[in-house]
Amino acid sequence: MKLYAERILLADGWTADKTIIIEQGIITDIVSGKQDDAQMVNGPVIPGMVNCHSHAFQRAFAGFSEQGSEGQDSFWTWRKIMYQFLAQLTDKDAKVIAKQLYIEMLKMGYTRVAEFHYLHHDIDGSPYSEVENTNGLASMAQAIFDAAKESGIGLTMLPVLYQYSGFGEQAPTVGQKRFINTVSQFNDLVTDCHKLSKSYRNTNVGIAPHSLRAVDKSSLQAAVKHVRNLDKNAPIHIHISEQQKEVDDCLAYYGKRPVQWLLDNIEVDEHWCFIHATHIDDNEREEMVAKKVIAGICPTTEANLGDGIFPTTEFMAQNGTIAIGSDSHISVNPVEELRWLEYVQRLIKQQRAILANNQQVSVGLNLWQQAAQGGAQSTNANTGILAVGKQADLLVLSAEQSHVFAHSDQHLMDSFVFASQQNSIKDVMVNGDWVIQSSRHKEQQESEQHFAKLLKRLSK
Repeated sequence: MKLYAERILLADGWTADKTIIIEQGIITDIVSGKQDDAQMVNGPVIPGMVNCHSHAFQRAFAGFSEQGSEGQDSFWTWRKIMYQFLAQLTDKDAKVIAKQLYIEMLKMGYTRVAEFHYLHHDIDGSPYSEVENTNGLASMAQAIFDAAKESGIGLTMLPVLYQYSGFGEQAPTVGQKRFINTVSQFNDLVTDCHKLSKSYRNTNVGIAPHSLRAVDKSSLQAAVKHVRNLDKNAPIHIHISEQQKEVDDCLAYYGKRPVQWLLDNIEVDEHWCFIHATHIDDNEREEMVAKKVIAGICPTTEANLGDGIFPTTEFMAQNGTIAIGSDSHISVNPVEELRWLEYVQRLIKQQRAILANNQQVSVGLNLWQQAAQGGAQSTNANTGILAVGKQADLLVLSAEQSHVFAHSDQHLMDSFVFASQQNSIKDVMVNGDWVIQSSRHKEQQESEQHFAKLLKRLSK
């Protein structure tokens, strides 16, 4: 396949008049001029975005928890409502929800997703039978793999290790019964997912120890050792320091803040992604940068849950690596995530154009490139930039809409991120395949119908 773009965003900036040559999903060459057999794309071309943090089933829950509860609504009261909701979901439901979500992600510019997957067992909390599904423990995971395949999005599956309800190995609650595995069960699940991945194109597998309150040290070490035996570069993601209560509880139990405890007790590296890391001090921030840990920031969810604000300005000023995620899917839009990322920093600092630097003065361009590359690192995926040897994950912006932007090379990404009033993405390619064309997915209508029917049932 050959694609011709009048304007394309490469790693070193915008360039013009290029033909991209793609073979088996990989960019094999980028040459000047239009080759005779090249397909012309109608609009500027940019790299696809990676969603570093997704709980797919929560897409069906979005909007069900905005009316307040117990007079003092918080993350913890929201979580109780969420547990009640997910108690109804079957593996078939999980696939319907994930497929709809992934189509929505693709339409908005996400070309890969890291699925932080912790809904493992049947409704009563028992493992799915191997008689019913040959993968047993991986039944729910396979539903996610199938949804990714049918939608066309790239998938990094992150099975979640979840054992306890709080620090000190507190017994799980009834609402958590579908999440719980022993370390042995969990490692079997990871092995099953690793085998499944070999049958699904454009997928890989890591792990997600849920949080320090949900796992103990020895279990965490055993899970990391197991997945790294399967893949030495496997991504490892963990919720950490999302809420101040979590920090307080960790200090009371371990005598250290969560990020500091993890840095002191577990060997972390550039394949670790600390999700949220909202409440960190200067020392934790500096050590995260030194150890090349990725900060997985989810601005719309963190705002929706009242979590707090990650110190993005200071982290990026020290060359820290960021990725973005849609988490609870109250929004499924990378543009909105990046706007929030910048705007909350402006509100804190009472300044403008915060998250840029001397090398890249455009905030929109800097954030898109940093988040796309950081997201690729967080998923150990061969994407994030458009370059020879990289996977062909790209977006075509609408030529019609970009004409009403401040659309010079200097300002186009700022207009796209900060000034677009509607979705500006027209076409989406993942691993060399067009999955969105003229703003539509080929299975969009059918998926929406199945999802709407499911929502109607769940809302009764």
